[in-house]
Amino acid sequence: MGSGKIPRIGVLAVQGAFIEHVQMLSQIGADAFEIRQLKDLDGPFDGLVLPGGESTVQGKLLKDLGLFLPLQKRIQEGMPVLGTCAGLILLAETLSNDSATYFGTLPVTVQRNAYGRQLGSFFVEEEMDGVGKIPMTFIRAPFVENVRKGVQILARVENRIVAVRYKNQLAISFHPELNADERLHRHFLAMVSENA
Repeated sequence: MGSGKIPRIGVLAVQGAFIEHVQMLSQIGADAFEIRQLKDLDGPFDGLVLPGGESTVQGKLLKDLGLFLPLQKRIQEGMPVLGTCAGLILLAETLSNDSATYFGTLPVTVQRNAYGRQLGSFFVEEEMDGVGKIPMTFIRAPFVENVRKGVQILARVENRIVAVRYKNQLAISFHPELNADERLHRHFLAMVSENA
């Protein structure tokens, strides 16, 4: 990214918890902007955030708005991406409890709404490789059932995989944007800098 260049990060803003990502990224020195329609992809940018929310709604809107193929292409070509909660589902190659797939760029199998209604939301502090012990807020969260070749497991909660990295893709089950801790977003910006 060259010294002093401010990373420009696009946050998918068609549905879900995107504004908190924009605020947190701006707070730590990135130029964060919302991706709502095709023309938002016109200028260059360095990284992408896929926020939590409703993966089925986001998947449909991505296609309806013509954003799906251009974003998929950027991820395939190596643009760093952070997928949180629904974002993890959008990136996954396969879903164990749904026949749909979306970007399919992350070689993992994910279970949607894995924790069920009774554990709809919960909070823990757990170690994540490369980041440290961080707060993790889970809301009707998915988790990674299995990983394929080349995928690093970065965190587990109760023996379930909740954070992985594969090349340029960082994908997690929880919502880092809902806590004041900035370390995960800083870790992502470091990935963006390495990629530049």
